[in-house]
Amino acid sequence: MALGRPGFNRGPRGPRPPFKKKEAEHNINEYIKAPQIRLVGDNVEQGIYSLSEARAFAAEQELDLVEISPNANPPVCRVIDYNKFIYEQKKKLKEIKANAKQTVIKEIRFGPNTNDHDFQFKLKHAISFLESGEKVRAYVHFKGRAIVYKEQGEILLLKFAQALEEYGKVEQLPKLEGKRMFLIMGPKGKK
Repeated sequence: MALGRPGFNRGPRGPRPPFKKKEAEHNINEYIKAPQIRLVGDNVEQGIYSLSEARAFAAEQELDLVEISPNANPPVCRVIDYNKFIYEQKKKLKEIKANAKQTVIKEIRFGPNTNDHDFQFKLKHAISFLESGEKVRAYVHFKGRAIVYKEQGEILLLKFAQALEEYGKVEQLPKLEGKRMFLIMGPKGKK
């Protein structure tokens, strides 16, 4: 005896909706609705065919008829093995992602009253980051009532930018956001 609403399975935590199969990205075989199509593919003479002729070509070669460009007039279809086509598309996307360069932003934190030794220490780190092609985001963090020294923080960040002038370029001048004042520097282009 089934309990609950029709169309819902009863699981251990109550009713759940039925499993929905993921729909294909492209229309294939019997899901193509256009009466005429432009057929392309290997071992097929390219041209405009009726849908039934194109399906016959695909069945003859034991392959799928896949709608590649549905918005064209007439729609473009290809005779291919659909699973192999999807696999190759995923492989290309994965390759593109692997080759894309990730931008890394390194953060350097200062206080409004940072002494000269700490400044030089952090400057060396920033130089190594910029030389390795990473962006540097330096900020002065104001605790409590230290916000009254915001001019001092701005001077510190401008001094920092000036010291890094030959290694990188300023992408964003010092800007106060809440209790932090930020400066962003990017590496100089390769000469």
